[in-house]
Amino acid sequence: MAIIKNFTKDAPEKVKVHRKPKTERKYERVSDVVDYCGVLAKHGDRIALSYFDKKRELHDMTYAELAETIKKVAAGLTEVGLNGKKIAVIGETSYMWITSYVGILASDSVVIPMDKELDIKVIEEFLTWVSADAIIYSEKFGDAFAEVKKTNKALTFIPMVSTDENELSYEKLLKFGEKRIAEGYKYPRVVNREKVAEYLFTSGTTGTSKAVMLSQKNIFSVVSSACETVDFNPDDTIVSVLPIHHTYELACLLSGFVYGMRVGINDTLPHLLKNFQIFKPTGLVLVPLFVYTMYKRIWAEAKKTGRDKMLKVGLGASKALSTIGIDKRREILAEVHNTFGGRLEKIICGGAALNPQMIEFFEALGISIYEGFGITECAPLTCVSPYFARKYGSVGPAVPCCQVRIDAHHVNDRGYLEGEIEVKGDNVMVGYFDNKAANEAAFTDDGWFRTGDMGFMDADGYVFITGRLKTVIVLENGKNVFPEEIEEYLGDIELIAESVVVGRSEENSDKVDLTAIVYPDFTKFDENASDEEILKTIEKEIAVMNKKLPTYKHVMKVELRKVEFEKTTSRKIKRHLVK
Repeated sequence: MAIIKNFTKDAPEKVKVHRKPKTERKYERVSDVVDYCGVLAKHGDRIALSYFDKKRELHDMTYAELAETIKKVAAGLTEVGLNGKKIAVIGETSYMWITSYVGILASDSVVIPMDKELDIKVIEEFLTWVSADAIIYSEKFGDAFAEVKKTNKALTFIPMVSTDENELSYEKLLKFGEKRIAEGYKYPRVVNREKVAEYLFTSGTTGTSKAVMLSQKNIFSVVSSACETVDFNPDDTIVSVLPIHHTYELACLLSGFVYGMRVGINDTLPHLLKNFQIFKPTGLVLVPLFVYTMYKRIWAEAKKTGRDKMLKVGLGASKALSTIGIDKRREILAEVHNTFGGRLEKIICGGAALNPQMIEFFEALGISIYEGFGITECAPLTCVSPYFARKYGSVGPAVPCCQVRIDAHHVNDRGYLEGEIEVKGDNVMVGYFDNKAANEAAFTDDGWFRTGDMGFMDADGYVFITGRLKTVIVLENGKNVFPEEIEEYLGDIELIAESVVVGRSEENSDKVDLTAIVYPDFTKFDENASDEEILKTIEKEIAVMNKKLPTYKHVMKVELRKVEFEKTTSRKIKRHLVK
């Protein structure tokens, strides 16, 4: 199978390209965790982490302190005989979580980041499944794990916060580490970068969770690739918003530390806007849901204060001036910028498709959004939009540590060959734990990982995501429709909060109707509006939307939901539960 970069039309659809000067990437490449810890130490007295305690008092941790604490964790695990073991870590984002994660890797152990939103029984089942030896956990899990301790004698429980002097706590682990370091402890050399170093449980959006096995080569090839391709620098400040166990957030944080950036830890979502004022971020790492929330917040606040017309005028003026080379966006729209701390310049967005209109809107504000494409099995980064040449709607070309190709199935409406996106490179997982069938299905005969995502690639190697292979709806005329594309259009309708598009067919009929299951934004309707009135209003808006789409992509039926769709902790709708 050849790598496909061509298209079938002489003049395929043109895509808007946003260009800016290319700058030197200032970072040091790392190949394993020992390299990584060495780079952190070199940043010395620079601020690595800023975080709140229980009283909301702010604390800073320097890179020297971060590197020293990681070494204490690794040495402490060695002192108590847990080096080379399988150790889980669970809890909210904190310096203790981060130092535990890196320290576990540095002790030649296998790290298992766990989702803090999972039910305790599921957590225990996962840990038993992979034969975990220990778990380091935040104070939130103290009561829950107190019961588990009574029945699970195979696990060593290490609380991050403890008042029991008789148990092994995070604090005691550090003291054991100090003792070991005083005796001359050094990190064990990474002999085999390709052996399993991490287990990650997939979110289960397809209904069945798997345990992804990553190596140090996988983890740190992505760290270096992110540093090479993302427009961050040592003077940046980012705010950590997403759950720390997600490989996307984790990879971005690890990469940020290589740069020597400052990372502010957001303690709770209700405090987010307050924390923006405190941390004054220059960059953010987000999923589309947060971008849409920011967008809605900007307009809601403008309407609330009667300044929505002024905002529209300001956006128009900033765009007009930009076309003649005058950039006054941050001055004209200073009030909006102040909402996010006044310094926000860029957002890295991944995890799901982002409406290109969001990119245009934030660019008009003076905030650049760079999309990326990743998957847990690829540690997770595979593609990212180049900051110096973004194509709107594209996730960019492959990052340096891998190659991407398209297993073409058909020619799409834009004139490109479209099919499943496949990846090969240093970022691709070792495999799934204890799942031979899934491993065989995940790779092609010639060794490329099958992402399960559909898309196409243009002549410049830029990848465009069109949907999931498993969600494709095949119509009676053989046409393929990706519901994600239709859902993107539905997302432009203000009356709709959430939507899922499915194919409905009548009994004994081959005809398939595209059906939109929608959860309305009830705040947009009169509180006395009936379901019938709401449905009719939304159907009218969808009829207008249909005119923008080819006939075979028209939504023919609409179904109303009274409650939000069930979601994963990464805020993805669990499509397999939608009937």
